[in-house]
Formats: sequence, C-alpha cells, structure tokens
Amino acid sequence: MKSRGGVSELRREVGLFSATILVIANMVGTGIFTTSGFILAEVGSARALMLCWLFGGLFALCGALSYGELGARFPRAGGEYIFLKESFGIGVGFLSGWISLIVGFSAPIAAAAIAFAAYAFQAFSIPAGEPLILEVGGVRLAAISLQTAAAIGVVVLFSLIHCRSLKIGKNVQNGLTLFKIVLIAAFILGGLLCGTGSVAHYGADAGETLSAGGFAVALIFVSFAYSGWNAAAYIGAEIVDPRRNIPIALILGTCVVIGLYLMLNAVYLYALPPAQMRGVLEVGAHSAVALFGSGISRVFSGAVALGILSVLSAMILTGPRIYYAMARDGVFFGLFGRLNPARRTPTASIFLQAFLAVAMLLSASFESLLIYIGFTLSLCAMLTVIGLMRIRRRADAAEGLYRTFGYPVTPLLFILGNAWIIFFSLKSRPLAALFGLGTIAVGMGVYRLFARWLPGPDEA
Repeated sequence: MKSRGGVSELRREVGLFSATILVIANMVGTGIFTTSGFILAEVGSARALMLCWLFGGLFALCGALSYGELGARFPRAGGEYIFLKESFGIGVGFLSGWISLIVGFSAPIAAAAIAFAAYAFQAFSIPAGEPLILEVGGVRLAAISLQTAAAIGVVVLFSLIHCRSLKIGKNVQNGLTLFKIVLIAAFILGGLLCGTGSVAHYGADAGETLSAGGFAVALIFVSFAYSGWNAAAYIGAEIVDPRRNIPIALILGTCVVIGLYLMLNAVYLYALPPAQMRGVLEVGAHSAVALFGSGISRVFSGAVALGILSVLSAMILTGPRIYYAMARDGVFFGLFGRLNPARRTPTASIFLQAFLAVAMLLSASFESLLIYIGFTLSLCAMLTVIGLMRIRRRADAAEGLYRTFGYPVTPLLFILGNAWIIFFSLKSRPLAALFGLGTIAVGMGVYRLFARWLPGPDEA
C-alpha cells in the first residue's frame, strides 16, 4: 500500500521493550519534577499529596487497561484519532486529532522544553535574566529570554533527530529513558538511605484545608504528570505483533511509573516539609539540596534536565503519527500524510508540531499550560473510553484478542474520575478550561472546512 507521496507504509520496527520504554518516557518527565509543589498548594497536606498521586495513578491504569483493548483491535498509527473514528465517526476522530496536535503534544512539548531550560540553567548557574515582553494594546503576545531560546533550540534539535530515522530516534529515546530510570532509582534509594530528611514531614500540612474542588484541580496536575500512558497506541502501525504488544506495553509501562511516582514523592516529602514545597516549580532540585547539601544542586539539576529530554523526545516521536493518519484519511492537508522518501518518517508533521510548540513557548506560562493540557486531555480520553463501550455493544472482540480487565467497572471508573476533574476545572479554573473548550470549538470549524473543500483520500 502506498501513501500519497508514493512511499510505502510505516515499518513495524518497534518491539515490546521499545514500546514499553516509549510509554515510560512519555509519562516520566516534566510533571513529576515540577507539579508536586502546585499540587500541595491545592490539597494542603502530605497525606493528601500522596493520595492524589495514588488516585491519579489508578485513573491512568484504568485508562491503560481500556486503551489496551482499543490498541489491540485497531493496531494502526493515530491512537485516539483512530479509536474515536471507529466508535463515533470521522468528525469526532478529527476533533481528537486536532486536540492531540494542539494540546496533547505541542503544548506538553513546550512545557517540557520550559522545564528543561529551567533545570539546565540552574545546573550551569546561568542567570535567566529579565525576559523581553512583546505586547500589543496591553496584551502579552510573547516573552523572549535566554531560557526561551534554549527551550526552542532543544525542540528544533530533537525534531531533526526524529526526522532522520525511526531507528536513530528510537535508540536515542531508549538511551535517554534508561538514564532517567537509573537517575530516579538512585535518587530514591540515596535520598531514603543516605539523605538528610525527616519522617515528621509526612504528617505536616502546607497551611491549606483540603476541599473536593482543590483535590480535583490537583488531579489536573497529576493527570498531566501521568499523561503518556497511551503512547504505544499512537504508533500501532510500527509495533511488532501489535495485538499482543500494545496492551502489554501500556499496562506494564503505567504500573512501573505509578511505583516510581509514589516513591519519588515520598522522597520529596522526606526532604522538605509541605510548606516549603508549596508552589515550587523545581521541587526535585530543592529536595536534592535538602537531602544532600548545596553541592549536589547543580549535578542534580543537570541530570534532571537530561531526564526531561527523554519525555520531550518521546512526544516529538509519537505525535506526528496522528497528523499523518488524519492526512491519509483526507481530513488534513495532504502534505502531512506523506513520508520522507529516503527516511520513511513523517517529516512535515514533525515540523508542524515543532512550529506550534515554539509558538506556545513564546506565549504561555508553565502553570497555564498545565491546566489547559490537563482539562482538555481529560475530556478527550474520557470520550475515547466511552467509545470503547460503544464498540463493545456493536461487536465483540475476536477470539484471543486482549479484553479490558475488570470491564465494565474499569472504564466506568476512568470515565467518572475524568468527569469529576472536568467539572471542577470549569468551576475553579474557568479561563484555562474555556481555552480548552475554545480549542475544541475551533477544531469543529476546521473540520467543517476540510469536510467541505478537501478531496477524500482516494481523490488526492
């Protein structure tokens, strides 16, 4: 089968190990090193912080168990775009692809690049300096600084790496992720066994009273940190034996990350009392200083910066497969449905994603990006799992195909948990949530444009 550019289909070159590593790489990154301080500002106590991470992990696992069946049923490139197209039709599928382009990958890539720059500058003791603000009529359009330039540079660099070839990108990805896992394991063991901390911190408060609304908003930050549990589903067309390996990679990768996150937060709390963690962005670096002294700060910040490159690389690899699939179906510009003839990579889609990530780097703050991402992705993931239940009613799975463990309880828990997050997002963070709804509304308009004016895949 040929693509529009005359180049054959994506190759199945990703085994179970690399697929699982991709899931872990997509999940472990910016969120775990940056969000615990924001979560404490919402929930107010060490116990509530750990409970929040546990609940978020269970929601992610319910999602992985459900997406595993969808990935086994439809082992093609595109992830949620394919799943929603099969359950609700091409229009809803396009909308999920649009959300993935803007919110699922471009915005998280921007957030990861911001976090990388912050930790890298701390590692090399480079002063960030005051940003140059560009305003029109009192409205901030962009903020440019040395950190912003570094963030843009790393997005461009990794986009070029993944344009080069899947094999090179996969090897870089695996190496960075294994480094990150070793780093986290060493930090956990070193912190608990050799660090200067206190178990008394586990019973302390940060000065806030826990409320249902605060807990739900905290789960938005947690859901951002856990986002990526569905990564292997996006590259189904490139995974070897996908009906077996996609479910295993999603479930195994998610379980590993839940364990890492709970242990890492336990170390943060051992190092710092909740009041000192509250609202802190570089919570990992602050914890390292408290545990091992100021001499470790630069080394740890450099290691975390390298670890964050893993999640940034994973998202740059994964996202373009969605836009590629959309273009192949005739609901996106045909250019993005072509593979590079020599490299067999979706080069145009990779650069489109990089362009949008750079635009967000220049225009949005880190915390605003987190709320915007968490709310919109919760909505999309919830709809996808509803789609699984709809598919189940229409047709049963083939003999021997993976079926969602605990069905229907598992998907229902995922749906209800995300509905709770969405409700309180609208209530307590209406502006960021409205931006998410605005993104969906624009996507509906764009789909109408493509549906009316673009030729279908057979005509292009």
